[in-house]
Amino acid sequence: MSSPEFVSAKRSLKRNPSSPRTLFSTGMTVVAFICAAWALIPLAAVIYYVLVNGVSRLTPSAFLELPPAPGLAGGGFGNAFVGTLLTVGIAALMAIPFGIIGAIYLSEFGRDTKLAEWVNFLTNVLSGVPSIVIGAFAYAVVVLRTGTFSAVAGGFALAVLMLPTIVRTSAEALEAVPNEYRQAAIGLGSTRLQTTLKIVLPAAIPAITTGIMLALARAAGETAPVLFTASFNRFWNTSIWEPTATMSRLVFDFATSPFKAQQELAWAGSLVLVLLVLITSVLSRMVIKRR
Repeated sequence: MSSPEFVSAKRSLKRNPSSPRTLFSTGMTVVAFICAAWALIPLAAVIYYVLVNGVSRLTPSAFLELPPAPGLAGGGFGNAFVGTLLTVGIAALMAIPFGIIGAIYLSEFGRDTKLAEWVNFLTNVLSGVPSIVIGAFAYAVVVLRTGTFSAVAGGFALAVLMLPTIVRTSAEALEAVPNEYRQAAIGLGSTRLQTTLKIVLPAAIPAITTGIMLALARAAGETAPVLFTASFNRFWNTSIWEPTATMSRLVFDFATSPFKAQQELAWAGSLVLVLLVLITSVLSRMVIKRR
């Protein structure tokens, strides 16, 4: 049987529902739930509007046809969808290798050095630079030098946008790998480079992949950089060195069009961009859970 002292102590541990501390805790919990629900309202509104206005035009033919001429019905955004994949793919080829190499240096070889501190500082600054400024920079570096708008110019601008995200997420993923892995590999005779490439990097791949996917999702929806670099094209691309249509630019142009068919395509394009972001986010969470 329980002693009277134990029963008294057990009762004292129970909070009185009407005590000020309990009421304050309950009130703050309610406030937290209300704030969380309020924060979800803009996301729910965006998804609702793009679904209602864009789902009717989201058909297989929309991915296979070219945009209609002003005033004509029908058509699709096939060239813009392919152009988005093309520019984002070029950006990935440019940004991912440099981003991972930079992260390896910051976390494995240059940690706690002055150069690493400056690289971290400049990476943070670059991540805060407005995308339209990066678009103007890519225009001056690529478009003016090549004499034409192109998918390569658009990919270069998007790569600059993706780079800080990839560097930061990859560096954090590498630093999260336990030091015991490194010590065990070095104890078995591996060099520092072998340890990094064969032990640390494979262990951090899931988190690095998540950061890359988030960077790709951001790049796919950017509009300002492609305005300066890729421009627009109403036809299918035959070269990466010619003006290229993208989904974000199509939405930008067609949303303000006075013609209903183009407005419907703009909503359908918006829905595709939202779905790309949602799918990317879901895949990244699946990678994290698998890890």
